[in-house]
Amino acid sequence: MNSKKVKVLETKTVEKEKVVAEKLNGRFAMIGFIAAIGAYLTTGQIIPGFV
Repeated sequence: MNSKKVKVLETKTVEKEKVVAEKLNGRFAMIGFIAAIGAYLTTGQIIPGFV
């Protein structure tokens, strides 16, 4: 017997505002990460100003 399985693909729609918010959040996270690396390289401290 030869049985075939059929997959049903559901497409989900995402609001444009959520996509824009996620992209913006990711970009700010990348900027923060680069700023943290820059602060560490220039001061030698993970959080500048703390002992």
